Amino acid sequence: MKWLSWLLLAARLTAPGEAAELILDFGPPDTDAPPPGFTSVLVGEGAPGRWRAVREATPDATNQVVLAQLSADVKDEHFPVLVYAGAVFDDFTLTTRFKIVDGVAEQMAGVVFRYQDEKSFYVVRASVLGQNLRFYKVVGGLRSPPIGPNLPLAKEVWYTLRVQCQKNKIRIWLNDQPVIPELTDTSFASGKIGFWTKSDSLSRFAETRIEYTPRASRVQAILGNTLDKYPRLVGLKIYAPDAVGIPRIVASKAAGEVGQAGGDSETGAIRDGAVFYGKDKRTVAVIQPLRDRNGEPIAAIRVIMKSFPGQTEQAILQRALPIVRHVQKQVLSPDDLQ
Repeated sequence: MKWLSWLLLAARLTAPGEAAELILDFGPPDTDAPPPGFTSVLVGEGAPGRWRAVREATPDATNQVVLAQLSADVKDEHFPVLVYAGAVFDDFTLTTRFKIVDGVAEQMAGVVFRYQDEKSFYVVRASVLGQNLRFYKVVGGLRSPPIGPNLPLAKEVWYTLRVQCQKNKIRIWLNDQPVIPELTDTSFASGKIGFWTKSDSLSRFAETRIEYTPRASRVQAILGNTLDKYPRLVGLKIYAPDAVGIPRIVASKAAGEVGQAGGDSETGAIRDGAVFYGKDKRTVAVIQPLRDRNGEPIAAIRVIMKSFPGQTEQAILQRALPIVRHVQKQVLSPDDLQ
C-alpha cells in the first residue's frame, strides 16, 4: 500500500486564495535516514547528499531538531539538494535559518525554489570561503551568471535567509536586510522548495517557515467537476490516509469538513478494497475504494444520495457507480490527491 504523507508540523487549512503558513518538520532526530516527505536529489556529480535530522542548539532553542547535510564529497560540481515533496508553490515567502559548520573544498549553504527538476530551478546560496551571497538560475542544466554582493560570513554562525516570490518578482533578505536588488525573471512561475549545498560543505538548516497562497488542489478540482456533473448529490467526500494511516477528508462538498477523520468504512475501503453502503430515512451512502494505476486502493470515496422507498442495496450501488467511475478516471496516483 502506498500511503500519502501529511508532513506539516503546523499548517492552517485555508480556502484557495487565502494566506497560509507551513512550518517544515524534519522528522525524528538521530535516525539514519533522510527526513520523511523530502526527496534527496544530486545536481552534478559524485555521491548523493546525506541529509539527516539532528539535535542542535539554535538562537531560539537549546535542543532544536535541525536538518544537517553530512556528505563530504569534495568534487567541485557536486550539489546535494533536499526537496520538500509535499507541495508546489506559486507566490510565497520562505524563511529559514542556516549555519555553515565546515568544509575543505567549499563552505556553502542555500535554498532552491521554484524547483522543477535537477536541471531547472532558482537558487540563492551563501559562501564562507567566498565571503559572498549569490543568486542564479539553472534552466535545462545551464547555469546563469551569479548575482549578489560580497558579505562577511563566518562558520558556526546562524543566519536568517528570506526569499519572496510574487509573480515574476524575487526579493532576498539576509538577517532581515535586503541584500540583492529586486529581481525580475519569468523562467519559472511555480515550483517546489528545497535546501542546497555544494561539494563537502557541512551545513545546518532550522526553523523553516513558508507563507504562501494555496493553490487549488487537483483533488478539489476533481470534486468540483464531479458536483457540476452530478448536482443532485447530497454529499461527496474523498478520503486519503495520513502519515499514520488514518483516512482523512481531502476534499468535500462541505469545505469545512476537510481534515476530519473517516471511520471503519473508509479504513476498510482503503486497506482492503471493500465496498460499504448505508441508509437512513432521507439518504443513502456508498463508500468505495479509489485505486491507482496498478489497482491498489489509495483512497476512499463516500457518495451520499437521496433515499427512495424500497430501494435495494444493488440499486443503491448502481446509482453510485457512474459517480465513482467519473472520479476514478481522474485519480490514478497519490499525487492526484495532494
